Amino acid sequence: VQLQASGGGLVPAGGSLRLSCVASGRTFSNYDMAWFRQAPGKEREFVGRISWSGSSTHYADFVKGRFTISRDNGKNTLYLQMNSLKPEDTAVYYCARPGPRWGTTADSYDYWGQGTQVTVSS
Repeated sequence: VQLQASGGGLVPAGGSLRLSCVASGRTFSNYDMAWFRQAPGKEREFVGRISWSGSSTHYADFVKGRFTISRDNGKNTLYLQMNSLKPEDTAVYYCARPGPRWGTTADSYDYWGQGTQVTVSS
């Protein structure tokens, strides 16, 4: 499985970005997917997760109401819509596919995209 994230960039505080993550292979629709982020000097942290069907999502408290995860299984693509961005949202954002154990820590995920940089200016 290969995951290719894109869509990052520089945006002013209060702005919006939409990240995409395209997965290779035919099994994308069989798996939940997630987004993580990692700021300089900090550990990788969970942003949110979406069920395989897209019917259920779970978010970290710090993004609730601002970020939305969605997916298009026909296009093997995962999305992260980010609104009302803050300077503290500056990080490299990663898409990830989980292993067999449900979790919000990085060690619960087996496959990772290469990351896309999001920078929010104040």
